[in-house]
Amino acid sequence: MRPDHFRRTSRLRLRSGATAASWPLLAVASIVALFSLLPFGFILWVTVDVGWETVKALVFRPRVGDLLVNTALLEITTLPVTVILCIALAWIVERTDLPMAGLWSWLMVTPLAVPAFVHSYAWIGIMPGMKGLWSAVLVSVLAYFPFLYLPIAATLRRLDPAIEDAAASLGLGPWRVFFRVILPQLRLPVLGGAMLVALHLLSEYGLFVMIRFDTFATAIVDVFQSAYNSPSANMLSGVLVLCCGLVLGLDLWLRGRERYARVGTGSIRPPVRQKLGGWLLPAHLLLATITALALGVPMVTLAHWLWFGGLAIWQGDGVWSAFAQSIGLALAGGILATMVAAPMAWLSVRAPGRYQKLLESCHYYVGSLPGVVVALALVTITVRVALPLYQTFATLIAAYILLFLPRAIVGLRASIAQAPVELERAAMSLGKSPARAVWATTMRLAAPGAGASIALVAMGITNELTATLMLSPNGVETLATRFWSLTSEIDYAAAAPYAVMMVILSLPLTLLVQTQSRRSTGQ
Repeated sequence: MRPDHFRRTSRLRLRSGATAASWPLLAVASIVALFSLLPFGFILWVTVDVGWETVKALVFRPRVGDLLVNTALLEITTLPVTVILCIALAWIVERTDLPMAGLWSWLMVTPLAVPAFVHSYAWIGIMPGMKGLWSAVLVSVLAYFPFLYLPIAATLRRLDPAIEDAAASLGLGPWRVFFRVILPQLRLPVLGGAMLVALHLLSEYGLFVMIRFDTFATAIVDVFQSAYNSPSANMLSGVLVLCCGLVLGLDLWLRGRERYARVGTGSIRPPVRQKLGGWLLPAHLLLATITALALGVPMVTLAHWLWFGGLAIWQGDGVWSAFAQSIGLALAGGILATMVAAPMAWLSVRAPGRYQKLLESCHYYVGSLPGVVVALALVTITVRVALPLYQTFATLIAAYILLFLPRAIVGLRASIAQAPVELERAAMSLGKSPARAVWATTMRLAAPGAGASIALVAMGITNELTATLMLSPNGVETLATRFWSLTSEIDYAAAAPYAVMMVILSLPLTLLVQTQSRRSTGQ
C-alpha cells in the first residue's frame, strides 16, 4: 500500500470518527436548544390561548403606555451618561500618566461585586427620600458602568499605537487623533457594553422597587404576587420580551458589517501615555468621586448598619443557613449549566455548520431574557402541565440553567478552542471511541475553562433575585431573598449581614474577571 493512500485512509477514518463524535452531542445540544426555547414558546402559547381581544385589552392600555415611557426614558438617559463616563474613565486609566493606574483599574471594576439592589439599599439608607427617574438613573449608572468600562479598557490596551502615530505625523493634534482614530475603533466594545447595560435595565427588579420607579419587571412581579398565573402578568412579559428583541435588533443594526482588525500583531510597544499636566487633579477627582459613589456609599452604609445592629444580627441560624443554601444552589446550578453547555461549546468549535449556528443562537438568546420572564414561563408551564414540579428545586435549577447558559458556553468554548484537535484524532487512531477520545483529551484540557464557567454562573446565581423569589420551594431562602425580605420590612440592620456575604462571595469572581481581561491583552 502506498504511503499517500494510507494517509488518505487515515484522514477519512479520523474524519468519520469526528463525525461520529458530533452526532450524540448534536442530539443533546438540540434537546437543550428546545429547552431554551420554552420562554419564547410560552409567550406565543399564552398569546394564542387568551385570544386577540384579551391581548388588546391587556396590552393596549394606559398602564402599559406608562411603563413603556418609563423604560424609554430610563434607557435614553442612562446609556449616554454611562458611555461618556466609561470612555473618560478608561482613557484616563489606560492612556495617561495617571499615578497608580493599576489600582484605579481594579477600583473601576470592583462595583460589579455589589449587587444592583444592594446599591439601591445603600443609597436609600443615606437618602430615604430617593425615588423616581433621576434616582434610578444615578444608581443604575453606578451599578452597571463596569459592564462598559471593561470592554472599552481592554480595547484601548489592544489598539496599535502606530496608527495613532501615523495620524499625528499628518498634523492631527491629540484631540483630533482621539476623535478621528481612537474613538471609531471603540465602536464595537461601546455597543456591546451598552447592550449589556440596556438588557440589565430591562430585567432589573430590586433596584427599581427600592427607588420606587415602575418598570415592566416591577409591574410583572407585583401582578404575579397578587394573582398567580395572571394573564396580565403574561402579557406584560410579552411586551418586555419585545423590548429585549428591540434592543438586540438595534444593536445588530448599529454594529452593521464594519469590523476593526489588522493583519499581523501590529506594534509591539505599548502606546505612549498622554501627560495629564493640569488635568491631573480633575482626573483624580473624577476617579475618586466615582469610587466613593459606587463603592464608598455601599461600604459606609453596610458598616453603619452592621455597627448599629451589633453582634445580635449575626446570631441565630438565618445568615448561615442562607449562606449554605446559596452556596449549594450556586454550585449545583454552575455545575449543571456547564455540563448542559458542554455539547454546544464543543460543536461550535469542532463541528461548525449552519444547523449548529442555529442551535448556538437558541442557547444564547435566552441569556437576554429577564429573569422574571423565565420564571413566569416556568411557573405557568408547571402549573398547567406539570404541577408536581411547581416550586421545586428542579424548577429553580432549570431557571438558573436557562438564565446563565450563555455564561457557561463562553468560558467552555474558549478553552476547547485552545485544545489541539490532533489529540482527539490521535486518541481515536489508537482505538478509543469518539466519545472517549473527546473526554480523555479535549475535556480534560478544557477543565480550567469549565471551572471559570462554573464560577461565573455561580456568581450570577448568588445574586439572582426575581427568579428565586418566584420559584424557590417553601423554606428555601438564599442570601438575596432573605436580604430582600428584611429590606421589605424596613429592617435594614438585620439585612446588612446578607448584603455583606453576597459581596464577599462575588468579590473574588469579580477580580478574576478583571485578571482575565488584562491577561487577554498581554498585561
